[in-house]
Amino acid sequence: MSFRIRKAAVLGSGVMGSGIAAHLANVGIPTLLLDIVPKDLTEKEKAMGLTLNDKKVRNRNTEGALKKLLKQKPAPLTSKKNLNLITAGNLEDDLEKLVDVDWIIEVVVENLEVKKKVFEQVDQYRKEGSIISSNTSGISVEAMSEGRSEDFQKHFLGTHFFNPPRYLKLLEVIPTKKTDPKVLRFMKTFGEDVLGKGVVIAKDTPNFIANRIGTYGLLVAVREMLKGGYSIGEVDSITGTLIGRPKSATFRTLDVVGLDTFIHVANNVYELVEGEEKEVFEVPDFMNRMLEKGWLGSKTGQGFYIKKEKEILQLNPETFEYEPRKKFKTPGLEMAKQEKGTKRKMKALMYSDDPAGKLLWNMTAPVLAISAELLGEIADDIVAIDRAMKWGFGWELGPFETWDAIGVEDSVAKMEQEGIKVPDWVEEMIENGCTSFYKEKDGTEYFYSNGDYKELPKNPKVIDLNLLKKQGKVLKKNTGASFIDIGDGVVLLEFHSKNNAIGFDIIQMLNYAIEETEKNYKGLVIGNQGKNFCVGANIALILMAAQEEDIFEADMVVRQFQQAMMKIKYSEKPIVAAPFGMTLGGGAEVCLPSAYIQASTETYMGLVETGVGLIPGGGGNKELYIKTLKNMADGVEFDLQQVANKVFETVAMAKVSTSAEEAEENNFLSHADGISINGDHLIYDAKQAVLALYKRGYKPPVREKIPVTGETGYAALLLGAEAMKLSGYISEHDMKIAKKLAYVIAGGKVPFGTEVDEQYLLDLEREAFLSLATEPKSQQRMQHMLVKGKPLRN
Repeated sequence: MSFRIRKAAVLGSGVMGSGIAAHLANVGIPTLLLDIVPKDLTEKEKAMGLTLNDKKVRNRNTEGALKKLLKQKPAPLTSKKNLNLITAGNLEDDLEKLVDVDWIIEVVVENLEVKKKVFEQVDQYRKEGSIISSNTSGISVEAMSEGRSEDFQKHFLGTHFFNPPRYLKLLEVIPTKKTDPKVLRFMKTFGEDVLGKGVVIAKDTPNFIANRIGTYGLLVAVREMLKGGYSIGEVDSITGTLIGRPKSATFRTLDVVGLDTFIHVANNVYELVEGEEKEVFEVPDFMNRMLEKGWLGSKTGQGFYIKKEKEILQLNPETFEYEPRKKFKTPGLEMAKQEKGTKRKMKALMYSDDPAGKLLWNMTAPVLAISAELLGEIADDIVAIDRAMKWGFGWELGPFETWDAIGVEDSVAKMEQEGIKVPDWVEEMIENGCTSFYKEKDGTEYFYSNGDYKELPKNPKVIDLNLLKKQGKVLKKNTGASFIDIGDGVVLLEFHSKNNAIGFDIIQMLNYAIEETEKNYKGLVIGNQGKNFCVGANIALILMAAQEEDIFEADMVVRQFQQAMMKIKYSEKPIVAAPFGMTLGGGAEVCLPSAYIQASTETYMGLVETGVGLIPGGGGNKELYIKTLKNMADGVEFDLQQVANKVFETVAMAKVSTSAEEAEENNFLSHADGISINGDHLIYDAKQAVLALYKRGYKPPVREKIPVTGETGYAALLLGAEAMKLSGYISEHDMKIAKKLAYVIAGGKVPFGTEVDEQYLLDLEREAFLSLATEPKSQQRMQHMLVKGKPLRN
């Protein structure tokens, strides 16, 4: 039997349930959201004359949840219009609608009996062959399906999303003994390809994989803090980005998660495990006291931290008073920070005779040992455990990758000296001459399993650029970029400068890559696998030239950038941009002229130059204007002035999309461009786009004249800017920037409707850019951004 999910239902409309419904809507799946019927009327409902029988009252929980989706931050929806795909209902009036649903997801309260009652009802109304799953974070999946029909049990499994579902990558899929293997295989593929998740198959054990190890690690950190008399801030100062963990580290993470949620998860494991592990999962008294006081973290305004005016204070667990935050400052820590890369930093600090290093070792070693101890119980292999921690908790290195980074032999010897029990299989591995959990040979990766190394399973849709580099696929490189063969006649240009900012080195490699592609390849992908696609052009170069009054140098930089963007647009072979994350300024300008854009769902695209006192100088104004014109529906009359107004507003306000869908709404993407739900598949999808364009006989666009609004349009644009200035919304210098921008978008001093060529608009853009670069207040803005990393309003 083949499966297809065309419609889904989510039972339970709390934060998690509504978040899952939003994520399903984001990927285009119509979703029914059901919750319990309220037993009492609110005062507002009474005043309106409503009764408990009114639909508005009966659907109050789900309707309220849908309204909250529009206000939540970070936004659960990739576009507000996706809310139209979610239908509100309730668990009494709408259960018969489950017959039309292909996947039913239970997200009700974490109580086994309640869940079993819900599933009893579901079994009566669902259609045969529909998939049913529970989003439980720890209750036995096996126990939930007891007493259900045979078809229900064949199609039932756990699907544990992490909160918030749109942003956190991990999806733990937990089969029961009766789950049809075909259902399991389908849900794994569906989770990866349609939901965009990193799917890990977990076993039906307390809290599955990520929460079991993650909660253990957090509680070990608390234990070591109390034992050593360290402060909350000191622990967080070494358990964040230093060791490849989120910057929220330990206690800020707990504040974000919510202490009540964390204690519930910890208690769930405590009740179900034995021995030394049980002791660790016993929640410390001071945390229970915080729970009693309602100090739950971010949602209550105070937890392990509290913000008083502009200062962040930390809780003292002994006095229960808030005090100034402390951070570790030790020689060993400072030396470790000088090392390059997370692996080297961790190794340097953990083996140092340093207070920070000793604390880090004491917090890390037990987590490595328990991860090895639980292998086989919570997951079948070390890869699943590592991926679960990376995808669910944001660790750069999973437990076994961490073990490799600090040295397996040395660390095991140290653990044994300190009485930390290391599982027999790890000792046997070392005795057999295997001194790492992972290894690489001839560009192929292997992991240790049952006494030997197995090839690391690879999804063909995941193209790993680092692995391709190790396989010798780099054709040319310099300090800013690499030109890589990604197979099937397709090449890729990877940025790897600091923040992937565009400078001379990247422009040089871009020109080379286009020339080589036109001669020898089917097409080019511009993409990378860094933190962000590109944060813009290297404004330090522009600032330096402007401060030295070397306008010739600045003019040359901008001209070269413009020319490179035109080469992208008119390349004889298709060039596909693959943006993700921050795609700002110059990063957006690289994408706009491409033959096709294959964007990750999480693409935050915008022309933000006004924030540093400039306007886009690489053709961004022109290309956004052209793209907006072309995005107008064929055959529908439109007002040229409205097009100019929209582009002016987008650039002047430095609007940045919160998703690829919103980037399309802002005209940075066209309807024909692609969106990759799974960021890991982005390069693969971009490569397929290149091949499809090549097979269709790709031809570069024909150079066309562009209609502009001219002098009358310029005046209209300035009216809006003047109104903002009079209202105090923008400064005098903002107005100066707005005038320059309006002149460029309007096309200068020409009559309304005049058709101009691209070079004319590029010249206007470059002149405006350079004149602003010489302004002292623009230079102050550039300087502030370079030093502080945020815009200055002057």
